[in-house]
Amino acid sequence: MPNLNRLTAAAALGALLTVPGAVLAAPLSPDQSKAALAALDDEYHALATYQVVLEKFGAVRPFSNIIKAEQRHIDAVAAVLKDSGQTVPGNPYLSGEKPRPEAPATLKEACAIGVQAEIANAALYDDQLLPVAKGNAQLVTIFTSLRDASEKNHLPAFQRCAK
Repeated sequence: MPNLNRLTAAAALGALLTVPGAVLAAPLSPDQSKAALAALDDEYHALATYQVVLEKFGAVRPFSNIIKAEQRHIDAVAAVLKDSGQTVPGNPYLSGEKPRPEAPATLKEACAIGVQAEIANAALYDDQLLPVAKGNAQLVTIFTSLRDASEKNHLPAFQRCAK
């Protein structure tokens, strides 16, 4: 039987991505804007990290699948920022504004880094971003979906890879 939580989160995220501006409950407060930019930076870092792994080891799973999800995460957060009239910055880890992540020596090490990154990502949403998102239904939905993707999809994939 399919995981209904996973389907619900994916459906909510998909709906938000296909109807820009249609679900925005309230403009972003300054703190919510900072939270959205922090989420975007975290997703940018994950994408850049997984990209260097793919460059070093080729199209290996789970990185080849998860990097596509990271781009969808970026698109979701960017849509919220655009809907609120903000400029969406580019990925600073790919443009050279911030140091580009280095590829680990082995694929097993890359998977272990993925495990830690996804644990940290879920904690970031739970501890810092979701509390600030309260009052904006779209932001809460997106942050919850992104946290759930890290916890329920990406983390188990990296845990299997790291074994």
